[in-house]
Amino acid sequence: MITKLKSKLHEIIFEADTKAGKAFDIALLIVIALSVLLTMLETVPSLGEKHEVIFNWTEWIFSALFTIEYALRVWVVTNSKKYIFSSMGIIDFLATIPSYITIFIVEGQYFGMLRIFRLLRIFRVLKLVRYMEGADTLKKALMATRGKIVAFLVFVFCLVVIMGTIMFVIEDKQNGFTSIPKSVYWSIVTLTTVGYGDIAPQTALGQFIASIIMVMGYGILAVPTGLVSVEAIKIDRKSLSTQVCQNCNDDNHLAKAIHCKSCGEKLT
Repeated sequence: MITKLKSKLHEIIFEADTKAGKAFDIALLIVIALSVLLTMLETVPSLGEKHEVIFNWTEWIFSALFTIEYALRVWVVTNSKKYIFSSMGIIDFLATIPSYITIFIVEGQYFGMLRIFRLLRIFRVLKLVRYMEGADTLKKALMATRGKIVAFLVFVFCLVVIMGTIMFVIEDKQNGFTSIPKSVYWSIVTLTTVGYGDIAPQTALGQFIASIIMVMGYGILAVPTGLVSVEAIKIDRKSLSTQVCQNCNDDNHLAKAIHCKSCGEKLT
């Protein structure tokens, strides 16, 4: 009886193949969104001070819901330890503890801002619904291009350091280029086309170099996007299901899979 109950709860909590599973995901998404919204509104002085009691009681209600959900997740999986120390398990745990920290630690309200990490749990819901295939493709594309992206970032780092050093030599300190780090900061802001305007070259040669960096910025920003896009097109996206193995918690299974590809356990 208990085994059947755990299997049924596992299907509802971890998967989205049934109406109950989809309803659970939607409800979880709403609770997460409301919790994060209230955390943000609580930091507004006019609201936080006036409605402090309401915010506190509401947060404890959310904390209770997340605690119950976390406890159920730990209970229904066969390998509880693996789930607890998994990336999503840690995020689930962080969603439950902020309010409890404020009880035992002085100035614990600052730790209460950990509640904002609940927003990361939205990826769990999206992962189990229609965005799962797209997220899997993006992950594979990023992993496949990580070497190229790292090499590109190293090149950009060298470029901004060189350009910043040149501007430090060319421009006067009165124009804001008081040190090489400060000049490198200007180079980064200019190359990324952010352009705060707090530092600006005044000499003709400095403005000419700045123009070159600005033009280069448009091309450089497009490189990572192009690398990932090309790799994503190459990936043969397979049809995946929302089946999550109750034993090892692996969720990367094909739609017609009967057994877990990692541990061999039969999928419920």
